[in-house]
Amino acid sequence: MGVPFEALIPYGIIIGMYCVTGAGLAVTKYVANDGKKARWNRDVWDKVGLTYLLAETLSLMLTIQQQMMERDYRITGTLRGQSTNAEAPTGFEVSNPWKLEKRQY
Repeated sequence: MGVPFEALIPYGIIIGMYCVTGAGLAVTKYVANDGKKARWNRDVWDKVGLTYLLAETLSLMLTIQQQMMERDYRITGTLRGQSTNAEAPTGFEVSNPWKLEKRQY
């Protein structure tokens, strides 16, 4: 005796949702990395624990753990963007993420 096709509809829905979720995660990763492959196997040289408030980008607290990615962000405005210019842009010498606080006295 065969299985009625109505019994297989929930399995089709479940498999379809797995496909939709996987495609959504792949698109999210693609967009988050500016269309480049995701970085993996970073060594200690890349990693630095910096946490600071970026008021310019929607006032979100971002944790940037890669020193070079943080530098790329200050040069190009994106975490994955890189510049081929031999010299830093004007104003880069003062674009340090560490801000000085104003004196009260």
